Amino acid sequence: MADLLALSAEIIDNGDTDRPVNRVTNELSEVAPGIAMVESFSHSVVVDTGDGLVAFDASGGQSGTAVAAAIAEWSTSPVRNLVYTHGHADHIGGSRAFAARWGTPTVIGHDNVARRMDRYAATNDWNIRINVRQFGGISADLNLGLSPEEDGPASGAGAAASWRSFLPEDTLRPEVTVSEQHTLTVGDTVFELRHAIGETDDHLWGWIPEHRAVVTGDFVIWNFPNAGNPQKVQRYPLEWAGALRSIAAMEPELLLPAHGLPIAGRARIAHVLDTIATALEDLVGEVVAMMNDGATLDAIVHTVRVPSDTLALPYLRPLYDEPEFVVRNIWRLYGGWWDGAASRLKPAPDAEIAAVLADLSGGAARLAEAAGNHSAAGNHRVASHLADLAAWAAPADPGVHRIRAAVYLARRRAEPSLMSKGIFAAAARESQAVVDAEGSTD
Repeated sequence: MADLLALSAEIIDNGDTDRPVNRVTNELSEVAPGIAMVESFSHSVVVDTGDGLVAFDASGGQSGTAVAAAIAEWSTSPVRNLVYTHGHADHIGGSRAFAARWGTPTVIGHDNVARRMDRYAATNDWNIRINVRQFGGISADLNLGLSPEEDGPASGAGAAASWRSFLPEDTLRPEVTVSEQHTLTVGDTVFELRHAIGETDDHLWGWIPEHRAVVTGDFVIWNFPNAGNPQKVQRYPLEWAGALRSIAAMEPELLLPAHGLPIAGRARIAHVLDTIATALEDLVGEVVAMMNDGATLDAIVHTVRVPSDTLALPYLRPLYDEPEFVVRNIWRLYGGWWDGAASRLKPAPDAEIAAVLADLSGGAARLAEAAGNHSAAGNHRVASHLADLAAWAAPADPGVHRIRAAVYLARRRAEPSLMSKGIFAAAARESQAVVDAEGSTD
């Protein structure tokens, strides 16, 4: 078993960013007497009550079997209760493996988990498509451990076809639902479950008084908070900060997240929680202040920044989500979807504008050439605009798409976050498909 608490203490105390913190091993480590964590794409935290095991989260649809096996090697007691910290697929999809090994445990989740599952069923193909973009072709860069057989296809134009269901159809639904708080007592162990919104509207965090331990789910992810995901539903950054403040008020001595390393020590945990909460509070405060002053979204996005020393902390690096996306989510939450530019209230079709600009500039090829030049100079934002305009003006031109693919591959390499890398890699694949299709007809 790995000494995860010693590892996290060393990383936090020394500001070490050279070692991976979101490890995907499917291996179990005991972090306190009767408490263990299985490190997976999403962890499972397990507590031995003496009267059966209580597990927080079951990991994803394909990793659940390995996670359950690791738990069974640690204890001969069955998992009798399974608590969903929230309804994301990488947290609940593995529940079928728990049912297969131990019979159906009593599943506990927030009221909105079932509604989320229904939404996933209604938008199955959409969720498959956006997750292929989000995770496609980038897992090796960030040591996330994904593969075509895991929770997200690794890459390829046909990756979406390898998923039949975004959330496994036999995923267990909560039997016991929680509105604001719920107390679960198993044997002599008490679990206080509390609702808060942040990354989701169905999130629970758990307080275990006997161990002075808190199970945070995704309120702590050892990355900048996932409060801005450009392809997902609304997030709530200020409420996320409030949840972290509530967790800190319990003065926990052991923090057990669903992603990243567990953390021990009252002072260390308090510092981490305060730092994350402050980063979110400051971001919301700056955005709202600029909104109140009449700034447009464009001005806000290109003005508001999180201090670089904050983003350099090992538990706040923007390697998954990033502050720029959170800024957009704050705008959406408080200001709606219109960005303040009158032309974009009821815009012309992209292809129509692109055709006009291509005509004015001497053709789509000239736009693409300019895109390539800006990309070579490191001006990736402008290069991307020009590459898209060229491709919209000449959607079947392999020369244009060859440049666009190169522009987005270069931008992918320059980006820190998984979400940016995934979306830009998908754009490159779109254009490469046009190039390849032309080659196949030669």
